[in-house]
Amino acid sequence: MSGSVQISGAQASSGAHLSQEPGADERLDVAAGILALLADRTRLALLQRLGEGEADVTTLTEAAGAARPSVSQHLGKLRLAGLVSTRKDGRRVVYALRHGHLRRLVQEALSVADHQISGLPPHD
Repeated sequence: MSGSVQISGAQASSGAHLSQEPGADERLDVAAGILALLADRTRLALLQRLGEGEADVTTLTEAAGAARPSVSQHLGKLRLAGLVSTRKDGRRVVYALRHGHLRRLVQEALSVADHQISGLPPHD
């Protein structure tokens, strides 16, 4: 079935649009998963801080304003999702963003928040 797309009866009867590009559904699913991970205040604060450069758990705990065990759990989720990387520096574990895209995504989300809070008009 090369090139064909199958849909369930529910999708066909609901008039759901089919993806035209191979892998488009997977791309949307992965993007939705990334955005779901960003939809947590602590993880967003961690990613914002990591956007400034590498940091260890102590630094990230201070930046997030959360308890160390909570920060460690959130970092674990981000690491398992492939959004942050780790390296050892002696006894410390140092975290870093894996993608510049992620830094920009977090910054854009914060910029939208700034506009909403301050009442600035939207722009491109």
